Amino acid sequence: MPPSGTVVEGVDFSQWVVALCKPDAVDRGLVDQVLERISGSYATVVARRHLTAQAWQAHVHYWDLLVNADWFTDRDIPACLDAEYAARPVTVALIHGAPGVHARLRDLLGHYDPTVAAPGTIRGDLGNDSLAAAVAEKRLVRNLAHTSDDPAAARRDFGTWFGAARRALLTEPAAPAQYLPV
Repeated sequence: MPPSGTVVEGVDFSQWVVALCKPDAVDRGLVDQVLERISGSYATVVARRHLTAQAWQAHVHYWDLLVNADWFTDRDIPACLDAEYAARPVTVALIHGAPGVHARLRDLLGHYDPTVAAPGTIRGDLGNDSLAAAVAEKRLVRNLAHTSDDPAAARRDFGTWFGAARRALLTEPAAPAQYLPV
């Protein structure tokens, strides 16, 4: 087994993003629509996987919520992550784009609260939840999708959702997206 971090050594993650289509997007049949909108924004969906999320994946993906869990005195963040993700279907997509792709895709997603997200954004157009409802129900807001914030997040997200066995996907795209087995 290679030393930690060497699986993706030498990959420039400034042009790679992992998009997570969350269980609410899957449940509502919006995955294709979300990924089509991402593909239309100067980015290419290189590969996608449909899988059942494991609790550890949600905890690694949302490490920042866990580290800052004391900010959320009204909710049990680990329990919320487990309730929203563990044993639930998600779709993850590996996306390649020009430098700046992380910020462009975050702008395309819109504000994390769909009721505040601008029209024309994915969450503004397709979202049907609100932060107020999530707080009242002591859960996480259901906002359809997440994309890697920056190159470091893309590297971590790739390891979390695609793993070392799929490192070969990290080559500039020359063909349409691949659909990968779970």
